[in-house]
Amino acid sequence: MHERVLGSQGLTSSAIGYGTMGISIAYGPADEQGGIDAIRRAYDLGVTHIDTAEMYGWGENERIVGRAVSSFRNDIVIATKFGFTAPDLGFDSRPEHIRQVLDNSLHNLGVDYIDIFYQHRVDPNVPIEDVAGTVKEFIDAGKVKYFGLSEAGENTIRRAHAVQPVSVLQTEYSLFERDVEILFPTLRELGIGFVAYSPLGRGFITGAVQPAAEYDANDMRQFDPRWQPGNFEKNLQATTELADLAESLGATVSQLALAWLLAQGEHIVPIPGTRREERVKENVAAADLALSPSDLDRITQILPSGAYGARYVDAMLPTWD
Repeated sequence: MHERVLGSQGLTSSAIGYGTMGISIAYGPADEQGGIDAIRRAYDLGVTHIDTAEMYGWGENERIVGRAVSSFRNDIVIATKFGFTAPDLGFDSRPEHIRQVLDNSLHNLGVDYIDIFYQHRVDPNVPIEDVAGTVKEFIDAGKVKYFGLSEAGENTIRRAHAVQPVSVLQTEYSLFERDVEILFPTLRELGIGFVAYSPLGRGFITGAVQPAAEYDANDMRQFDPRWQPGNFEKNLQATTELADLAESLGATVSQLALAWLLAQGEHIVPIPGTRREERVKENVAAADLALSPSDLDRITQILPSGAYGARYVDAMLPTWD
């Protein structure tokens, strides 16, 4: 798979990465062995960017990733994140807490450095300059290679970047969610790459969906606004139309959605997640799907501005500054 450059500090990544959250949380029962097999299959197919976080099982997801990649760790980029507290999901980006999380993540992953260390969510109680300065210490010490932010706004990005260059911003981005496009001019100006999480609309854009009530009690789609009655039917119709277009191109709707993301800029890397090896193969193949201007126009006709329904319930919506 071809590579993309993320930011101006030397970070490179396969055009499509792999997001590991669903191995452990949010999408039904955890599946450790399925996740390990999927990660290793992704690597075999050219994926060099594996994304995890402390919060995905409070260390368990990192431990799974560490076991999965132990034989090829130095050939890949490992990204993890800090900034949440258990079990209340409060914010804590105080320097002393970041240091503790880094030590835990290094131990959980079984590595001596982290490639990308993200602030998972902006902490309103800690100046971003303090956060950036702390990560700068880790970079200077060789424990971290690149600094990332997740779900941050322009002011936060600029202030952090002035202390320690930000290599990459990670935010939800897909055919279903496009608000982050307002930040792209800032990212281009500052030389910051972009990682798109939930690039398949939390699985909706795969087409393999069912009404919210059909999911397990610990599945976030039970309360995702896009799955609620009224929104669900409209989003399903749009996905069906996208699937028809994909079929005409000899592709799946998931591949169409990922190819659309790649077409939005060379600074973008999506990180779809799955616990199934066949889905990994399908997702990776999207890197070879070229969309014509007429294909992109048709996609815009089907979904002019995104999905029906917000991307989170109100209490979970990130606030950008």
